Amino acid sequence: MPRTGMMAIRKDALVNATISEIGRAGSLDVTVGQIAKVAGVSSALAHHYFGSKDDLLLAAMRAILREFGAAARAELSRAATPMERLEAIARASFAGPNFNPEVVSAWLTFYVMAQRDAEAARLLRVYQHRLVSNLTHALTPLTDTPGQIAQTAAALIDGLYIRHALAEIGPPDGNAAVARVMDYLNGAIA
Repeated sequence: MPRTGMMAIRKDALVNATISEIGRAGSLDVTVGQIAKVAGVSSALAHHYFGSKDDLLLAAMRAILREFGAAARAELSRAATPMERLEAIARASFAGPNFNPEVVSAWLTFYVMAQRDAEAARLLRVYQHRLVSNLTHALTPLTDTPGQIAQTAAALIDGLYIRHALAEIGPPDGNAAVARVMDYLNGAIA
């Protein structure tokens, strides 16, 4: 296999190992060496590819956001009505790979990192803006206050991730989370 192919495979392995190790630890309290070991590469190679543990977490979050974006686009492509669009966004937010314990832990770590790291804060703002924008678009034909309802729904989505990360409400249950978001949206629209 060409070297460039191996580099992509190793980077993917490091990103997946970062998510896994953060999930295991429940925080960023892991070393690049631990992540590299799980990925099956040397610590030096991990530093070569990503530089620092923070850079690894940013790469992991970009991968998580790409997966969420793909899930959202797939769900939205099947939605014909504004309510179906809202449900599609909620389903994408809590779909299996987007709402497992490791990814939930990565999100919590990312929220904390965004308070001190400019690139993490920028990435979080982009995600939040897109989420609110998609919700607002779907809500516009249904209510006079689409922006306000979209902001609250986005906060509810983020809040459910935080509550699951803190183990306040048990293991992640995507269907229950979608139902909770849709209950709020139905009530807010009515």
